[in-house]
Amino acid sequence: MASGATQLAIRSRGQMKVGIVCPYDLWEPGGVQQLTTELAAYLQLDGDDAVLIGVGKYRRHGGPGRDEFTIAVGRGFKVRANQSIVPLTLSPMSFARMSSALRWVDVVHVHEPMVPFAGWAALRSGKPMVATFHADAPDWVDRGYRLLPFVGKRFRSVVLTAVSETARQSIPESWGEVRIIPNAIDVSAYDLPVGRVGRRIAFLGRDDPRKGLDIALEAFAAVHQLRPDSELVVMGADRGSNPPGVRYLGRVSDGEKRRMLASSAIYVAPNTGGESFGIVLAEAMAAGCAVVASDLDSFRSVVADTGLLVPVGDVSSLSTAMVSLLEDDVKREKMSVAGREAVQRFDWTNVLTQYRTAYNEAIASG
Repeated sequence: MASGATQLAIRSRGQMKVGIVCPYDLWEPGGVQQLTTELAAYLQLDGDDAVLIGVGKYRRHGGPGRDEFTIAVGRGFKVRANQSIVPLTLSPMSFARMSSALRWVDVVHVHEPMVPFAGWAALRSGKPMVATFHADAPDWVDRGYRLLPFVGKRFRSVVLTAVSETARQSIPESWGEVRIIPNAIDVSAYDLPVGRVGRRIAFLGRDDPRKGLDIALEAFAAVHQLRPDSELVVMGADRGSNPPGVRYLGRVSDGEKRRMLASSAIYVAPNTGGESFGIVLAEAMAAGCAVVASDLDSFRSVVADTGLLVPVGDVSSLSTAMVSLLEDDVKREKMSVAGREAVQRFDWTNVLTQYRTAYNEAIASG
């Protein structure tokens, strides 16, 4: 491998070779999968060589450009963790496959490095490394990190990042400095010329308890009694029968998601916990929705003072907040404008620059 100075010169010509590692099945929906896929694509568009390495049996996929730079190191198995189901690999072959996939890169960017086996395999690569932590880790994970001194020793030679303060809290201080680099979206992609339906409320999420669909449905039932012209559109889940005013769309494409958000007046996120960022809040803000969300630390850092935050699991407060916005067009519009301004800090043009700085530092110190 070339020296740090040489590598930095290569970077200046837009020829950095980056291996991006996602420990989850790339063909399952999820925030980490979305971020890593888009990060690889933006690096490619910017003239760099990027390979996305993740979990799953490789097959042709309809996403633009994804096939050209994706490698899978093992089949995904769905395991319950952190109040959800995560699709990771438990194949011992992932270590050899990961080593082969990373042999040509200048720097490795591993997301959720403590997730088996893909994250562990990436840590063994011996390459300059940036590690990004995403999860709102439970207490037992925090304790586990502190009880494994060899883990901390490995991370002291790695550039550490976290997507939020919530994600950073589980990382021991002894591992070194952790910088916050948030999740990112293409803000302009959500500014679509579609008509906004003034009484439409949108929800997006898997049918996992922590996503709060039951809470949303119960709160909307009260909303619909007061405002029979209101509508709740549910993306990402489908329970078959439609309660009054509710429309299930099931799993949607990225394009359909953006169009539906752009046509909705309100976005509701009644999540109960386990969230480290809340990328869908940023998407809803970019689309011009007024946001009503659970008062989680991670959501507060995204929405700030541009949305309405309600106590977690409080159906009455959630329904009251939605009704107040349905009945106040001026307030909704002010929230829409404020959200679109605030979300610019999560645009890829800003976040990619921060990751490039981290890559260069990792290479220079490696």
